[in-house]
Amino acid sequence: MSARIGFLGLGNMGAPMAKRLLDWPGGLAVCDMRPEAVEPFLAAGAEAVASAAELAGQAAIISITVVNDAQVRDVITGPEGVLRTAAPGTVVAVHSTISDRTAEELAAVCGEHGVELVDAPISGGAPGATRGALAVMVGGSAVAFEQVREPFGRFADLIVHAGPVGAGTRMKLARNLLHFVSFTAATEAQRLAEAAGLDLTALGKVVRHSDAVTGGPGAIMLRDTTAPIQDGDFWLPILRHVRDLGEKDLSLALELGERLGTALPLAESALERLGPGLGVGTGTIASERQSA
Repeated sequence: MSARIGFLGLGNMGAPMAKRLLDWPGGLAVCDMRPEAVEPFLAAGAEAVASAAELAGQAAIISITVVNDAQVRDVITGPEGVLRTAAPGTVVAVHSTISDRTAEELAAVCGEHGVELVDAPISGGAPGATRGALAVMVGGSAVAFEQVREPFGRFADLIVHAGPVGAGTRMKLARNLLHFVSFTAATEAQRLAEAAGLDLTALGKVVRHSDAVTGGPGAIMLRDTTAPIQDGDFWLPILRHVRDLGEKDLSLALELGERLGTALPLAESALERLGPGLGVGTGTIASERQSA
């Protein structure tokens, strides 16, 4: 709790995260190239510094929230980067969503200086950061994970040790694959609803309401493997039921789309892949459609 925290990047995500560290017992130092981003932190008692190197000279744990791989590389290895001044034992946490290979490469470079890097991407957006309700997926050593757990707990209420460096990013990419494929499915559902003459805003209200109750796609992510489910397994009847309901509803939606002349390629793929993806095989409805 006595380690000083450095926070670099005070944008839409970084600012609400850093605000929750203002009363950190070891103190907070911040860095951003925009004076208007720094000013509220100065007024609240944090110290402002001019560069990543200056920040690393003062902080034992450094959180980085910049835009992309190139910016992460620059603030860590550049002429005024963290590694110019970071003491051995410093932990550098990259919250930006970057390539897992970039995280591994930078961790190796940091290791040459006795500095530990963790890739620690976040999920939950600015509202989650403001409430202290982010999820953080950490890739790094067990020692580094223990060092960052307390400060991360200020802006996150779920902190997962995903594995070695790179694992945090890989978990974030898997999570966001679901996120944006779901968004794409939402656009397909809206096209079907629009073709059917429905109120799209009302449909959106129904989706948000029911997802809040059921948990959305995460409700089926409870097994520790994607392997086919064997007879006698607790999950077999449950996920067969999910498959059967899904195949019925997807089939009906596809029939509606055909009548309305609205292509539903994601629904076609989902009908084919739902059962095998759940580990319970293709059901009767999908089998009959495929053979028709």
